[in-house]
Amino acid sequence: MTQLHENVSQQLAESATVKRDLAERDTGQIVEFFQRVIGCLRQGGKILFCGNGGSAADAQHLAAELVGRFGKGKPPLAAIALTTDTSVLTCLSNDYSFDDVFAKQVQALGKKGDVLVSISTSGKSENIVRAARCARELGLFTIALTGSGGGALAEVAELCLKVPSENSQRIQEAHITIGHIVLDLLEKKLASENPQG
Repeated sequence: MTQLHENVSQQLAESATVKRDLAERDTGQIVEFFQRVIGCLRQGGKILFCGNGGSAADAQHLAAELVGRFGKGKPPLAAIALTTDTSVLTCLSNDYSFDDVFAKQVQALGKKGDVLVSISTSGKSENIVRAARCARELGLFTIALTGSGGGALAEVAELCLKVPSENSQRIQEAHITIGHIVLDLLEKKLASENPQG
């Protein structure tokens, strides 16, 4: 086996180890994540997502899966990624501060009973922490996806899933896996309640 092959094998093993650790310790929190999302949607609420960089891509991915409903031919579910409107993002960054870029959107779009999912590998991004604080003040339920440390975000969020790693790549891989598990549980539950769609 060449060094390149060994490197690939090692990275796959690391990713698998992180997910195995999640399976051993965090299934209860993932189930609560699912329960909060389905409860919110049943009450006519919506799910807001935010993150920076790769976590912004994860926020957009998960919001798209909810609106697109994982499978085709099913009614869309209410979800918004606060990372996608360039006019809003640049306006708020320019006129206020990048630290407020998500909190202002939570103020404008969030309402009591909604859920905010904040994604940050470090849990230290000021704009993410401010968004979570704002959401709690407004009565949204706050969920955080972080790395092992959790940062300030872990102290603000009502439910924090701390991926047991300090490697941003492994953390992000686990975040999207957690999101896909929650969406799969949601699809199965909705399908069992309404087999026609």
